Amino acid sequence: MSAAPIVRVAAKGEGATADGRYVALSAPGDMLEADGTLTWGPNHVEPPCRHFPACGGCQLQHLSEAALTDFVGSRVIGAAKGQELDPGTPAPTHLSPPRTRRRATLHAQAIGRRVVLGFREGGSHKTIDMRECHVIAPELMALVAPLRTLLESWQDRKLAVDVELTLADQGVAVGFSGLVADNLARTEALLDFARDHRLARLTIDTGYGPETTWEPDPATITLGGTAVGIPPGAFLQATADGEAALVAVAQGWLAGASTVADLFAGLGTFAFALAGLGTKVLAVEAARDAHLACQAAARSQGRPVHALHRDLFRNPLRAEELNRFAAVLLDPPRAGAREQVGQIAESTVARVVYISCNPASWARDAATLVAAGYRLEGLKAVGQFRWSTHVELASLFVRAGA
Repeated sequence: MSAAPIVRVAAKGEGATADGRYVALSAPGDMLEADGTLTWGPNHVEPPCRHFPACGGCQLQHLSEAALTDFVGSRVIGAAKGQELDPGTPAPTHLSPPRTRRRATLHAQAIGRRVVLGFREGGSHKTIDMRECHVIAPELMALVAPLRTLLESWQDRKLAVDVELTLADQGVAVGFSGLVADNLARTEALLDFARDHRLARLTIDTGYGPETTWEPDPATITLGGTAVGIPPGAFLQATADGEAALVAVAQGWLAGASTVADLFAGLGTFAFALAGLGTKVLAVEAARDAHLACQAAARSQGRPVHALHRDLFRNPLRAEELNRFAAVLLDPPRAGAREQVGQIAESTVARVVYISCNPASWARDAATLVAAGYRLEGLKAVGQFRWSTHVELASLFVRAGA
């Protein structure tokens, strides 16, 4: 077999040649030699982390900044073209910097008397014992070693615990899932840990939902200048940097819209940002805790945001309801929003901003909008999960004649 250059990075992170051969841990510009070896090109760099490539938290640390940026942007453009959509000239791709992820779920497992704590290996249940991380925020990384020590004090050789870390306004919120504090000594150890490390909150979920063990002040996250209570496990954009990029482009596209329906609103990431510009916003969310947090923040701080509790998969806003709004913003889960997009397609809404964490489901929904008379007028790729194959995007659709 002849030598061939690596010309692109495929969706799962492998490099690919023009004739369809896939090579793990290769970069565009590398040369796949005839004997199967790989000669590095200018886009192949030394990974910064000792745990790469075993750790499943990253798949692309071997790519240069330029190649990583191109991969993120190409994923979005490729998804659009796959549905025969014209992506036009997309806005510049945005990558979040290293060490900026403000939420992560780590796994802890007893190995004899030791406890390993970190992300899992790719495609495996084995846990990497994290000693460094170039992705998560320093405030989260600073807790990894103390958490390992705390869990080793349990002396439980069957210990298997998930640890959710979230950087709130007041500090780090820690949530344990599967940890049992079944005596006074263990309870006191948890309280001492929370106090000594100035945690914003500590919760334990033994199978019946998270129960708060420590929370000196209500944990909040500031969204659009509004402090919003953050329930345990609530969705939050992975980085403040990536959130700011998505919010800024949405604000620009929706400038001048007097009323906006924010669908799948969560805690109000976009709702409060738009309300800060004087827009009246209907924030629709199915998760009850997130809905109540958004509602409480809007009421207590006088924001023009009306929160509505509604499952948009089972009961989407109908076209006649949507017609009351100047614009719609939606940020659905990875599955997309087929039912809701069908109603938007039948509406007279002039502008639609669609935020997505899955280019494939976005492209399917985008095709529905375009078939109904909308034009794809704006597109921006955002790489919040740095060095991973997970890609997010913001898009603008404008109804013809609007």
